[in-house]
Amino acid sequence: MIRFKILKLSSLNFNPITNSQSFAPFSSISLQKTPPESPFSSPNSTTNAPSPLTHHFLEQSARSSQWHFIKQVESTLTPSLISEALQNLHESPQIVLDLLNHLHHQLLDAETLCLAIVIVARLPSPKPTLQLLKQAVGCGTTNSISEIFELLAASRDRLGFKSSIIFDHLIKSCCEMNRVDEAFKCFYMMKEKGILPKIETCNDLLSLCLKLNRIEAAWVLYAEMFRLRIKSSVYTFNIMINVLCKEGKLNKAKDFIGHMESLGVKPNVVTYNTIVHGYCSRGRVEGAGAILNTMKRKNIQPDSYTYGSLISGMCKQGRLEEASKIFEEMVQIGLLPSAVTYNSLIDGFCNKGNLDMAFAYKDEMLKKGIMPTVSTYNLLIHALFMEQKIDEAEGMIKEIQEKGMSPDAITYNILINGYCRCGNAKKAFRLHDQMLVSGIRPTKVTYTSLIHVLSKKNRMREADDLFKKITSKGVLPDVIMFNALIDGHCSNGNVEHAFELLKDMDRMKVPPDEVTFNTIMQGRCREGKVEEARELFDEMKRRGIKPDHVSFNTLISGYSRRGDIKDAFRVRDEMLDIGFNPTRLTYNSLIRGLCKNQEGDHAEELLKEMVSKGITPDDSTYFSLIEGIIKDNNPVENEST
Repeated sequence: MIRFKILKLSSLNFNPITNSQSFAPFSSISLQKTPPESPFSSPNSTTNAPSPLTHHFLEQSARSSQWHFIKQVESTLTPSLISEALQNLHESPQIVLDLLNHLHHQLLDAETLCLAIVIVARLPSPKPTLQLLKQAVGCGTTNSISEIFELLAASRDRLGFKSSIIFDHLIKSCCEMNRVDEAFKCFYMMKEKGILPKIETCNDLLSLCLKLNRIEAAWVLYAEMFRLRIKSSVYTFNIMINVLCKEGKLNKAKDFIGHMESLGVKPNVVTYNTIVHGYCSRGRVEGAGAILNTMKRKNIQPDSYTYGSLISGMCKQGRLEEASKIFEEMVQIGLLPSAVTYNSLIDGFCNKGNLDMAFAYKDEMLKKGIMPTVSTYNLLIHALFMEQKIDEAEGMIKEIQEKGMSPDAITYNILINGYCRCGNAKKAFRLHDQMLVSGIRPTKVTYTSLIHVLSKKNRMREADDLFKKITSKGVLPDVIMFNALIDGHCSNGNVEHAFELLKDMDRMKVPPDEVTFNTIMQGRCREGKVEEARELFDEMKRRGIKPDHVSFNTLISGYSRRGDIKDAFRVRDEMLDIGFNPTRLTYNSLIRGLCKNQEGDHAEELLKEMVSKGITPDDSTYFSLIEGIIKDNNPVENEST
């Protein structure tokens, strides 16, 4: 094969001696510096035919770093020739790596590449080896992970290397590429060859299982490690405790610490932090507090992550006073809170409507030299929009720009939603255009807000056009977006189109929810078609969607408005049967219906029942009663009306 390629070059008059113009760069260099075993004939040669290219030429060129020679003959190189050169260079892994860096990767077949990888694996740093292994695993060839493993094993035996580190590196490279099944296959192939993976390798694989939520696989591997007597490190135990927390088995996670200690492995702060975070993420803040006390008792100093998890858990539950106390304790012992911890407090106070405290924590961040993140500003801007403080929200936007920060998709969505809530469609769409210019892709949340504001402005044709445009571009609407569009059509008196959208949801396999059905039911009731609303109610149940208060109150209101008070009370009884207590809206609808039917006495009894249940009547309640009393006192006028 080599001879064929050389003859082909000769036939094209590509000889460096007879055709110096065609190969001038090389001929001029070769006069000054010719490597041993040059593949080109010398000036004293009696023939113009080039000498065969040998692996010695490639080897000597690499040893002397004469990469220009290799570059000029690269097209004639074959995997077998490269392989022979690598064999002779196996004691010099750095030279092999340099050679690979100067060769096009397509020149290497799988066997040659694996030989090179085994040699490079002798370097102190694993990074080059891992990079080459990723190339071998993910190069898109027909070689499976099993074939690559066997080629590496054959190269290792061919070179007489005893170290098995190459197999550990192969598993690690699979883990870094998120190829968990291939990593497991390598693990079991190592086991078949009687080679034990290093504990660090096992930990990499366990971490990947945790990351990809392959919980069962993590336990299978852990059991296999136990059978193979691979000694677990504290990092191993920390991963498995994290697995237990992810499964919600918090008590077992806590007991696992005792198991660690019985095996002579001392838990560290990460061990306890994992459990603290597990308790907090499940809303069990008291349990997390108990773990904190255990840490203190065992002289394991809590760190910023410990306190940050507790503060976040408390803020999510609205326990802001306790969170503030924990924060103070954290600062007093000399720990510096992170921006994430401050964001938890800011979010908590924003949710409570206490913007003064939220901004106080933001100012404190700046005083301590902790730069607020885009998330910090997002929380504050959202809270300001919720409070209708538009000017202050716009001031925060300017502050972001002044600090050189770039708004993210969440920032834009908050702004667009905020302006949509205020009815400012023009500004909302201008921000949408800015997103596109900034290279930020609008999300479903973005489009849902825009559809909502168009609906509220009775601009349903534009809302429909926007919906069609985004779906034609491959955006799959979710139930919230559909609900916004359905609500717009129902509110604007086009219930028939809402039904068409319900069919579209089924066609696009977007399951409707109770909001979908409630919205269309309300549209039907506004049209006085309560029977059709009742049919929707029944279909909703057939689909396995549980009716809520709104569902029942919609029907009760519809029947009452039409004067069908018996049907209204029948729905009320159905509501009670499944455990729903009547709300103020329920009572108001029934009282309105009774008054409409001139059953004032019954309406007053219902009012007393309402008050006895702890439900305070509102203006609507009294208005209905007064209207009923007037009708009772003016029966003739009522009839004429």
